[in-house]
Amino acid sequence: MVPQFPQRSETFIVSKFFHLWKKGWDVHIITNRFARSLWKQFPELAAHPSLQQRVHAAPPSRPMWKAAIQMPFRLLYLFLRHPQRSFRYCRRGWPQWKFLTLKRLYLDTPIMRLNPDIIHFEFGAIAVERTYMKNMGSWRMAVSFRGYDISYAGLPDKDYYRNLWKVVDGVHFLGKDLLRRAVQRGFPQAKIFYRLIPPALDLEKFPPPDKTRRSTGPLRILSVGRLEWKKGYEYALLAMKALQKAGIPFEYRIVGTGKMEAALYLLRHRLGLTSEVAFLGGMPHAKVIEQLQWADVLVHASVSEGFCNAVQEAQAMEVPAVVSDAEGLPENVADGETGFVVRRRDPQALAEKIIELYRDPERRLAMGKAGRRRVERLFTIEQQADAFDEFYRTLLSRPRRGDSPEASE
Repeated sequence: MVPQFPQRSETFIVSKFFHLWKKGWDVHIITNRFARSLWKQFPELAAHPSLQQRVHAAPPSRPMWKAAIQMPFRLLYLFLRHPQRSFRYCRRGWPQWKFLTLKRLYLDTPIMRLNPDIIHFEFGAIAVERTYMKNMGSWRMAVSFRGYDISYAGLPDKDYYRNLWKVVDGVHFLGKDLLRRAVQRGFPQAKIFYRLIPPALDLEKFPPPDKTRRSTGPLRILSVGRLEWKKGYEYALLAMKALQKAGIPFEYRIVGTGKMEAALYLLRHRLGLTSEVAFLGGMPHAKVIEQLQWADVLVHASVSEGFCNAVQEAQAMEVPAVVSDAEGLPENVADGETGFVVRRRDPQALAEKIIELYRDPERRLAMGKAGRRRVERLFTIEQQADAFDEFYRTLLSRPRRGDSPEASE
């Protein structure tokens, strides 16, 4: 389950969906918004239009008049086609929600129609709102945790994930740092089945370019990511100012859109970087790869980060990455081998490492090739698909957690 599918910033969801399907899993996507207009921007989806039948949009809850019109027809269909599931849902939901049980059943019709073996919430914050689903069928519940879910969602509430820990059958973390932070938020590591599965890449989409042509000329620097506070773009821009003062010739391109766009435009102007820094806006993934072919160095100055696909993709394209030490990034970049990891919120440290790469093009090229080898060794989509295959098979072989007496009906 995801908020929107497909989505440019969530290529990892598309890859996981497609490659699990290729491995023979009967995989479906349930989403609040099915963005059909973006389908053709993903080559694997564009080549298989029939996969759209496996994407199910949740029924509308807004505007109210639309929900009021659709609700009786959807519920009638569900009761006629799946009476046992529907009555079981109502029987279990009635003590808590009374007549609102029908509204919840209406919103959950895609799940009830599919009756899956596993419900996997791709973001922990979504799962928190649907823990009740564990008792509505015989399925198992899995959840993935990425940076936002652990670092920000529900922080004021120390028990935010308490109910989820009680019912979830399996948990997926991108890396060790996310697991550590989940334990700090109450995750009972010894009691719940979990796996560490990092993001992965389909290397056929990332042909490494010829880097020999990049050994001279202005340094070409790239950043890719949403223009949000946690991405630390202000520190990246301050690092660019330090490059300018040091007399380093460079071009800096930023790919992405977001709420901080206007503020970052203003900062670029005040720092006197309008001729060196270009904001390219959002773009399809194929265009992002073209920018990685252009780049000599990727800069990622986040103050908070789960793992970061853009940094992983840069290494696949033989682009060394200069990143902050924000949470999962040190697991992504091998410091001194495929790039550099510096203290977060330290633009001078960023600038110093970028200058090192400018002054030593041979090392820059060697780091790029090392990055490609590291991705080939650790982060291929085939490895990820195998890991999720094992995750789901193990999950199905284990007893369900938190079963009610009626769970086997």
